[in-house]
Amino acid sequence: MKPILRLYRGYANEDELIVFGHVFKPNKANSYEFEKKRFKNAKSIIRMFRLKTLANADVYLEHNGRKIHTKTLDDGYFKFCIPLKEKVGHGWNDYYVSTTYKGKEVREHGTYIRPYEGNLGFISDIDDTFLISHTRNLFKKLYILLWKNINDRKIFEGVVPHYQALSTAGRNKKDEKNAFFYVSSSEWNLYKFIVKFTEIHELPRAVLLLKDIKTSLMDFFVTGRGNHGHKFDKIKHILEFYPHLEYTLLGDDSQDDPYLYEQICKIFPVTVRAVYIRQTGHSKKEKAQKALKNIESLNIATCYFKDSHEAIKHSRKIGLIQ
Repeated sequence: MKPILRLYRGYANEDELIVFGHVFKPNKANSYEFEKKRFKNAKSIIRMFRLKTLANADVYLEHNGRKIHTKTLDDGYFKFCIPLKEKVGHGWNDYYVSTTYKGKEVREHGTYIRPYEGNLGFISDIDDTFLISHTRNLFKKLYILLWKNINDRKIFEGVVPHYQALSTAGRNKKDEKNAFFYVSSSEWNLYKFIVKFTEIHELPRAVLLLKDIKTSLMDFFVTGRGNHGHKFDKIKHILEFYPHLEYTLLGDDSQDDPYLYEQICKIFPVTVRAVYIRQTGHSKKEKAQKALKNIESLNIATCYFKDSHEAIKHSRKIGLIQ
């Protein structure tokens, strides 16, 4: 049997290309079956957290006539950070990665983005920002994850027109979109599910930056929880990688987004243009309001909203969208 090679959407600027993925041991039941119901959906979800990774596996990147070799880390993760010797086109571009296990080779196609020329970038959380996940209630979150297949999972009303408007803001050409990143505490195990969900609902195509892969059933029961410091590190990296962009940060008050975004704004007071926080409970959180007030003192626009139509109205008010 061939090893399993999973590639994620990468990204590039004028000087550097970054692509990444995982290598797993052969497994007949590795893929999530999106259409299964109830018990079969639960079984498929649990399989995603019982993958066996391949450490120190040889991995080869093919890009623009170059073939570059590296090896996976202990958790099967690999990452290529490659200086670009030649200019690459704007928009989405292709790359290929191959690996071999016990004489069996597998080669996969991936894509990466070099943002179109412009000045806007968008970073959004996932759970309870656009995907209804009930993060504050662990048992309800696990129930929905296990028993609701991808067609039964819900998106907040008004998110799609808001995000679509943001993705085309300031663009004169129809095929040009602004750079979008989805940064979440969900693990890489859920990557294919998240991509499929965003495609079904016609959300902007984005680079996903998720949490370290989980490989045991016990890890499943704490999915999306724990320390959220990795989100801070990843958002900080994006802002440093594309320093010429003005960013809008979108999140919710179910966990730490208001406070993470406050820290980011204090470090990048010129780079961040606006912060949007969805209210997930019956009332606004005092601590979140305090964080947003602090952000506003840096002359950064904020919107603490219950309904996405409020966010759309605010984006029009500050001239972010037409």
